[in-house]
Amino acid sequence: MAETDPVTEPYRDGRQQHDAAMMGMYVFLGSEIMLFGGIAAVALSLRLLHSAEIVQASRALHFGIGGANTVVLLTSSLCVALAAEAAKCGKAGAAASRFALATALGLVFLTVKAYEYHAEFDEGLLPVPGVATRYTSNAQHLFMDLYLVATSLHALHLVIGITLLCVLAIRVASGAYPLPQRAIVVITAGLYWHFVDVVWIFLYPLFYLAR
Repeated sequence: MAETDPVTEPYRDGRQQHDAAMMGMYVFLGSEIMLFGGIAAVALSLRLLHSAEIVQASRALHFGIGGANTVVLLTSSLCVALAAEAAKCGKAGAAASRFALATALGLVFLTVKAYEYHAEFDEGLLPVPGVATRYTSNAQHLFMDLYLVATSLHALHLVIGITLLCVLAIRVASGAYPLPQRAIVVITAGLYWHFVDVVWIFLYPLFYLAR
């Protein structure tokens, strides 16, 4: 794949340019891992220090809805992986259609999450102004603060990913990104989407299954 990439300055060949692009993406994802890792570390510490209270708080969350959304995101990751393989083979139509499907699944996730937030708001679970909370202890309040921060931050990253995949689907389908020459663009975008999915795979048990 690297041999077909158009080589630009300051790179000597396609392989060097490909490796530099991948390294840049890995560094970026590493910084994102530290962001979510800090939240996860606090949540795990809270679970160890206040087990009974956190278990009670976690049981109030809709683990079935979260599980369904997990399936949606895993399916979207499969679509993105298939799109990357199609891009490497120069199959623009297949790559674009699979990106479009992944984008649709991302929108499904956000719609379901919005419904879940609405239900949690009505049930007094969300730590937001105007909600008569059902929690009494500081540990439970902190747990739900972390839940809201982590899931909303994840949703923001998902919105960015959806926008990225949508633009890629359009540009690949129109020929603006000729394949396989520009497959590296598809691959790095796919890495970002997989990262967002992996973050959710950790958030789901961390909050929904802390029981």
